[in-house]
Amino acid sequence: MEPEVKVLYKDHIVRTACELCPWGCGLELHIEGGRIVKIKGDKKHPLNEGALCPKGAAALEVAFSPHRITHPMKKEAGKWVRISWDEALGILSEQLRDIKDRYGPQAFAVAIGMPILLGGNTTVSFLRRFCDIYGTPNCFSVESLCFRCRIIGYILTLGKFPVAEVDHAKCIVVWGHNPHNSNPPLARRITKSVEAGARLICIDPRRTQMAKRADLFLQVRPGADCALALGMMNVILEEGLYNRNFVEEWTVGLDELRGRVADYPPERVEKITQVPAEKIREAARLFATTRPACIVQGVNALDQHAVGIQNARAVAILQALTGNIDNQGGFVTTSRVHINPIRLPERMEGEPLGVDKYPLFYEVWGRAFGEGQAMVLPDVLLSGEPYPIKALFVAASNPLITWPNSKKVKKAFEKLDFIAVMDLFMTPTAEMAHLFLPAATFLERTELCDYYGTLHAIPYVTLRKKVMEVGEAWSDLRFWFSLAHKMGYDEYFPWKDEEEAIDYALKPTGLSIKDLYEHPEGVPYGKLRIDQYRQKGFATPSGKIESVSYTHLRAHETRHDLVCRLLL
Repeated sequence: MEPEVKVLYKDHIVRTACELCPWGCGLELHIEGGRIVKIKGDKKHPLNEGALCPKGAAALEVAFSPHRITHPMKKEAGKWVRISWDEALGILSEQLRDIKDRYGPQAFAVAIGMPILLGGNTTVSFLRRFCDIYGTPNCFSVESLCFRCRIIGYILTLGKFPVAEVDHAKCIVVWGHNPHNSNPPLARRITKSVEAGARLICIDPRRTQMAKRADLFLQVRPGADCALALGMMNVILEEGLYNRNFVEEWTVGLDELRGRVADYPPERVEKITQVPAEKIREAARLFATTRPACIVQGVNALDQHAVGIQNARAVAILQALTGNIDNQGGFVTTSRVHINPIRLPERMEGEPLGVDKYPLFYEVWGRAFGEGQAMVLPDVLLSGEPYPIKALFVAASNPLITWPNSKKVKKAFEKLDFIAVMDLFMTPTAEMAHLFLPAATFLERTELCDYYGTLHAIPYVTLRKKVMEVGEAWSDLRFWFSLAHKMGYDEYFPWKDEEEAIDYALKPTGLSIKDLYEHPEGVPYGKLRIDQYRQKGFATPSGKIESVSYTHLRAHETRHDLVCRLLL
């Protein structure tokens, strides 16, 4: 039986933001006769300017998929049985109380995927607020094996997390990134800059669409990117192409850096990377002498590696050597939307799993990321050390498929007493669960879309609007609020609905949810921070850019004192 669909708007064009990838493009939903009949790109949206990728255009195929599950279910005698939300919340709250009484709150863990993270800071923060109140520190996300290492690498080097500002760049390096397929808004912005005269360097094992139009294409051997970066640094330093005034005034570790990159002349790097030595020199010279310049770093290609943090540090150091920090066309930060405090970490019992082995993953110089390292969870489940984990809640994630060593993950999950999964579909992970909860798609949720300044050099905030209801699917915020009330946490969740909670979160900004409804294309918030270091320096222990990261060395108890050690 097909689920009931209730569209909440009459004949109208509703403008909202997509959530099928991290970029959050503007959408127009065309409603006629109580049905969404068409999806188009929003021409007034500052990010995609009306363009829309095939994924966004097919959003309704996800929402109305015949394989989607839109009602709660519990497993009885190995078979799924439909239940009500009230019964589902009762089962879950009873399990959580029992586990807390018998083993302590830390025995409950939560693993979340990208749709939760892309729901914005408020969605993630309210979820973690529940964990704080319950007392568990063990909240994990896909950041355990994804983007977090770049954030850490940039902060360790620059004291902050900037992004490449391609709109004003005169030289753009697209490194391990295929934006035509994975980030069309960025691809269009790069193309505009190139058509205006910017030089383009593409570094990739594949001859991508971006590589085909590049001035210089370096076809690097997969996994050899850090060696290539060291080779480029070698050329820049040996030939005196670095920004001497900036480097001498605003960086530390230049002598150590010289010593390290001296081991990587282009001829040696050619053997490692399969990139001709002369091309390495040409790329280094072009990047160093064309100002402003920026490096657009890929995720899968550079972040998801054993040396992911070192790849990020190498990119940050290249930007620093050329003085392309806090400048239009270089690396910039933007004003961020600082919401009301939502987390209550003082209620947690202990630190998350993995902090002892991966301390920088949890915190850098007092800036806590607020979650554990999920890759240690299978070992903890199998060994019971340092303490047992008895229950797991998985939302918008499928660890049996997406985490490394699927057989080990499955064996580990079999040790759990209770698993609940909230998702759109019956995934392999959900098949192992005792309770299945139906999740709403982004078309069925009201969320704050507040990540422009962290993913794009576009300081905007906008609202993702709830346009319809499908079956009994719930938004994540509604679920966590309802579970909190079922657990007796009303005092800590006093908001009547998602919109009131978002208004509370927005209060320090001077914005309200009403403002965002009235400006569907988004509201400009803040600006690019140009030359910020001249007023504040860099938020590192030295107050400068750190080519040598002693923090990283101490955390990993190693004597290696520079960018990375390549095992060749």
